[in-house]
Amino acid sequence: MLNYRFAPKVILTPGRFALALFFAISFSSAGLHAQAAKPDPDVVVFPNGEKLIGHFESFTGGSAKFKSDTLGEITIDLSKVQELHSSQKFAVIKKDVKLGKGETDGQIPRGTIAVADKTVRVNPGDGKPEQAVAVGDLNNIIDEASFDAAFHHASFFQKWNGAIAVGSSIVEATQKSVSLNTAVSLVRAVPTEDWLSPRDRTTVDFSDSYGKVTQPGTPDVKTSIYHADAERDQYLSTRLYALAAVAFDHNFSQGLDLQQMYGGGLGFSAIRKANETLDFKGSVDYEKQQFETAAQNQNLVDSVFAELYMLKFTHGILLNQQISVSPAWSNTRAYSAYGSVGITLPVYKRFGFTANVIDSFLNDPPPTFKKNSVQFTTGLTYTLH
Repeated sequence: MLNYRFAPKVILTPGRFALALFFAISFSSAGLHAQAAKPDPDVVVFPNGEKLIGHFESFTGGSAKFKSDTLGEITIDLSKVQELHSSQKFAVIKKDVKLGKGETDGQIPRGTIAVADKTVRVNPGDGKPEQAVAVGDLNNIIDEASFDAAFHHASFFQKWNGAIAVGSSIVEATQKSVSLNTAVSLVRAVPTEDWLSPRDRTTVDFSDSYGKVTQPGTPDVKTSIYHADAERDQYLSTRLYALAAVAFDHNFSQGLDLQQMYGGGLGFSAIRKANETLDFKGSVDYEKQQFETAAQNQNLVDSVFAELYMLKFTHGILLNQQISVSPAWSNTRAYSAYGSVGITLPVYKRFGFTANVIDSFLNDPPPTFKKNSVQFTTGLTYTLH
């Protein structure tokens, strides 16, 4: 069944949208923080005499970020900088330093920085001697406040990132139709800083598509699909992690009243960057399926093999893609598959426009019900962070 939804306006309705509203209130309030006072401007001097005035932000992944007052945020090569002076305090981390949990001092030089002759000099102040680190030996330069905050314990309701999307359509004509789609996607990674090794990650997802078309003298046409899942990842190394997951699905077009899935397995982060991630997962699960036709109900032992990809383009454009297949070992006919791709375009500040295509396949639905369900949804998105 192919459903098209467009979002000329956003409306508030009771019922399923209450869950999305709950997430919006709970987690956006947790992300609010006080804005720090603006420090004195920093100066960068290049060999040709050109100067940049602004603020040095960080050095990660081999690139230094500098926010120029005239050019905005740019990337500079510290090895090609003649002079750089900053009045802010930073933590300068060398390549051979391994940061452990709670390590905030020790062998990490901290203070104001100056760059010249391919060397970073750190002045801790209070009459303490300067320390010098060659640019080639640098791993990261992090502002002192962010460095300290990275090692502070945060409650479960803090440090959530994600987005909430809502789309709706109402038609009053020869036919009366109403459609509503909502989506909530949240992730809490500890630590949040990409310059520290990951420890754990929690994800929560919810999506709902509801539609109804009525016309005098003809049967009503109804669409009702929802999906909810949660997953906890515990990293065994910087790439490999163990996972525990739970998922719930309902699909009216497939005759599926409720599908419950509980399981655990392993995942691997093939790409782990600030602007790009690629994960592969495999799990063994217990699955319970309840259909419109009770005789079709069954309990299964199956697996889920999944691939998840995220890419951030320039100008804040975000692409998310996911594919999973679920073979059932206790009943080889009861396999299923899922695929989705979505893109979010920034509109204003944290608001954006999102479009998604979702394909859900169930090989053994009850008679007269469809195996394949395709959704195309659009809507307004609010990003929490």
